[in-house]
Amino acid sequence: MIQITFNKLILIFFVSTLISCGGSDSSEGTESSEAPQSMISAEPKSLEEAEIGWQTNMGVGPIKSLELPAEIDQTMAETGKVVYEAKCTACHKPEKDFIGPSPKGIMERRTAAWVMNMIMDPEGMIKKDPIAKQLLIKFNGAPMANQNLTEEEARAVLEYFRTL
Repeated sequence: MIQITFNKLILIFFVSTLISCGGSDSSEGTESSEAPQSMISAEPKSLEEAEIGWQTNMGVGPIKSLELPAEIDQTMAETGKVVYEAKCTACHKPEKDFIGPSPKGIMERRTAAWVMNMIMDPEGMIKKDPIAKQLLIKFNGAPMANQNLTEEEARAVLEYFRTL
C-alpha cells in the first residue's frame, strides 16, 4: 500500500513539474522545428491517436529531416551500441519495454528525424510533440533524461537501433 502511494506521489510530482514548466511565453514565435499546427491543435487522448500520421512527424528539435541509406553502416552501428550501452541501458532495454520503450522496431514506428530529436532534445519533445507526450504518460511520467549526446553520437545510436 505504501509503495502504491509513493508511486502516485512521484507521478504527481513529475506531472506537476511538467505542467509548471509547460507554460507558453508570449515572446516565442512559431518555430519551424515545431510540429505542424494540425498535429498540436487538439491534444491526442492516447498514444494510438498521437501516432496517426507518424510517417510525417519529424519531432521538435534540430533535425528537420534525415534520409537513411538502405544499407546499415556496421561501424557506425557498433559505435552506437557502445554509446547506447553506456548512456541508455539504465532505462531502455534493447528488446523489451522497461522504464522507457524498447528501441527494437523503432524505425517501423517513428521517422529517423523524430528518433534523433528525441535522443538530442527529450525536454523539447515532451513539451511539444504529441507522441512524446503520450509516451511520457504510458511510461508512468518518467521523462527521458537528456544525455547531451552530440548529433554524431545520436546518429550512431540510431544506426544501432536499425540492427535490432
